Amino acid sequence: MELKEPVKFGIVGLGVGYRKAKQCFETRGAKLVAVCDLQEEKAKKVAREFKCNWYADYDEMLEKEDLECVGIFTPSGMHADHALKAVRRGLHVFVTKPMDINLAKCERLIKEAEKAGVVLAVDFDLRYRDLNRKIYLAIKKNLLGRIFLVNLLMKWYREEAYYKGGYPPGWRSTRSYEGGSAANQGIHFIDLIQWWMGGVKTVQGLSGTFTHNIETEDCSVALLTFKNGAFGSLTTTTSSIPPLGTRIELNSDKGTLRWKDGEIDFLYLKDGDISVIENITLPEDRPVNIFEDMIYAIREGKKPEVDGEEGIKSVKILNAIYESSRTKEVIEIE
Repeated sequence: MELKEPVKFGIVGLGVGYRKAKQCFETRGAKLVAVCDLQEEKAKKVAREFKCNWYADYDEMLEKEDLECVGIFTPSGMHADHALKAVRRGLHVFVTKPMDINLAKCERLIKEAEKAGVVLAVDFDLRYRDLNRKIYLAIKKNLLGRIFLVNLLMKWYREEAYYKGGYPPGWRSTRSYEGGSAANQGIHFIDLIQWWMGGVKTVQGLSGTFTHNIETEDCSVALLTFKNGAFGSLTTTTSSIPPLGTRIELNSDKGTLRWKDGEIDFLYLKDGDISVIENITLPEDRPVNIFEDMIYAIREGKKPEVDGEEGIKSVKILNAIYESSRTKEVIEIE
């Protein structure tokens, strides 16, 4: 990608955002202009490492810096609020997962970004991995057969200290700022299966808190129907002793694919070639991370991998799980 001018980025939130600031610094065509974090010493340290400006006040960064795009890595329940501030200044913006916890705030963000004519994206980094792209294309091209059942099983473990930590301390334990095992840890995989399968139609879910002293859930389960008629189930928990990782199983009329922690660890196709996925050719100009994706979108007008309309789909699913758990009803996804 030949660019005369790099895209100027700012990053707010230097927990997960530290790794993304490093990714921005190392991405061709991106320029890390400024970083921001409530902890001043952390912001200073990261700024020294990546030779950029630092702020402890987000509004001040937006006011003083000549930015084109802002990356939001603050608590989940603040994503839309922080993104809206950038959008209202005419800046392009992307948020880490999930888009937000509050569905109405996501909808407002999408509308305002469209009205402002700026790019809005969600950083689901599993979408950029070649294997996941190949599985998506294999399903789309019917190379794996007609999939009728998808099972997602995420069994992780988080100690109580995880929920009491962070900055400010304890924010991870709150329903309004963090969400639980579905909204935080599970959202990557919820997005992955709904993307592979072409969207979810109905959700019947249960959520509960079993082993932690937190506001939100540490275990969620749900039955799904996909828009293509297939069935699905999902389980997310941060209470598994020991942690068992994440597994996604796809059953079709031709065989079975099992995805485990980012790799295919089982693939069987009756009367078929199991090399079908590895033989898929991907576009050479595919973005490999959120920064390349935003550069393509901003400089060349391409649609990002996960724009606002795509990013809100997983938020609708997790909200349906919570609503179904509360009402004991099957929730239809619009």
